[in-house]
Amino acid sequence: MTTSAGRRLLPRTLLWQTFALLALMLVLAFIGWSQMVRHFEQAPRARDLAQTVSSIVNLTRTALINADARRRLELLIDMTALEGIRVYPAEASDHVEALPDTRAMRLLTAEIRRQLGPQTRFAGSWEELKGFWISFRLDPADAEEYWVMLPRDRIQRPQALEWLGWAAAIMLMALLGAYLIVFRIGRPLRRIARAARIVGQGQHPAPLPEQGPGEIAEVAAAFNQMAGDLARLESDRAVILAGVSHDLRTPLARLRLGVEMSGAPDDDVRAMVSDIEEMDRVIGQFVDYGRNDQAPPEAVALAPLIEDVVEPYRLRGLDIASRIAAHATVRVRPLSLRRALRNLIDNADRYGPPGQHLQLEARAHDGMWQIALRDEGPGIPEIEMENMKRPFARLDAARGNSQGAGLGLAIVDRVARAHDGRFELANHPDGGLIATLSLPSAATNTTQSG
Repeated sequence: MTTSAGRRLLPRTLLWQTFALLALMLVLAFIGWSQMVRHFEQAPRARDLAQTVSSIVNLTRTALINADARRRLELLIDMTALEGIRVYPAEASDHVEALPDTRAMRLLTAEIRRQLGPQTRFAGSWEELKGFWISFRLDPADAEEYWVMLPRDRIQRPQALEWLGWAAAIMLMALLGAYLIVFRIGRPLRRIARAARIVGQGQHPAPLPEQGPGEIAEVAAAFNQMAGDLARLESDRAVILAGVSHDLRTPLARLRLGVEMSGAPDDDVRAMVSDIEEMDRVIGQFVDYGRNDQAPPEAVALAPLIEDVVEPYRLRGLDIASRIAAHATVRVRPLSLRRALRNLIDNADRYGPPGQHLQLEARAHDGMWQIALRDEGPGIPEIEMENMKRPFARLDAARGNSQGAGLGLAIVDRVARAHDGRFELANHPDGGLIATLSLPSAATNTTQSG
């Protein structure tokens, strides 16, 4: 569970994955660079600071030695006021705190001892006064010892925050440059992804701009060529389907007329006419499956459209109860939705028992309108649910009928995917199959567009 949660926190898009990788590399490079500079710069800086500190201590010692004893106190006050240097006599009872134990401080104290002598002591605090404290004697042979305090800003880097600010500014500029580089790569990829989704919905996207880096321009040119080839294939398929439909249905109509006027027994005529109608229905399913509706989606009120589709079935004697909210509105291509609804009802009628009661309702769920049709047939085994959405899939043993071309549910599924919707099948606990077509709500689409 922890692993899956960690994966969700990771960026998923190429843009942010690449940006995160570049940002991590820049941060690590900056840390490594700063550590190297700090390591190799500490020794020279320690020598320079030690020379400065030693000079201050020697000058202080010389000033105290040469000063008139009566004006020595005045000299100490001037040094404190003008230079920030304090000098106090050392006592055995002095309360002192050690300096921070860092590499830089160790280098500095070692260099100062080398210049002032091994007897030199250091402290970070003397009698609760914070600073850089150094001990010295007026003469190496003297037992009397003094403490001299230097302000910490003379020892530590006074521009630390300034350096940190400049480093942060450089890092931000580097990250901004990395983002612009990745964005320049990611933007054409997003265009290609959007165009691919449009092609997947059976539409023809506008040609992609064939510019930018050579690899991106080459991919855009290849995609444009592919989209053009698919458009020509789609056009050829539409022409072929129209020709097949016309060339097959015309002789079927003549054949039906000839059968009805043949004078054969009524039972034989009805059987042959039924076969001819089934052939015509199969041809219609092939044409519907191959048809690509190019009309743009529009806001459609579900209640009147569904009633318009259902009414002819009721006139034929099919028992259909519909319950559709008056405000239900979806963004679809009306002809495609009508085609999908007719195939749903035909499928339920064909595979359900005679005189069954069909229930058709629409309910809102998660920004979608779910159009659900329940029949009273035998249902479908769970393992065959997804397979039944494929073209030419049939389940004759379970559904008890061998009519149809096996394209009805495939047509519904294709319509759902073309509208960014879903098509789902489920068995009702009390028997029968529930076919649910989920389509985007027009109200949600309008809100998102605004």
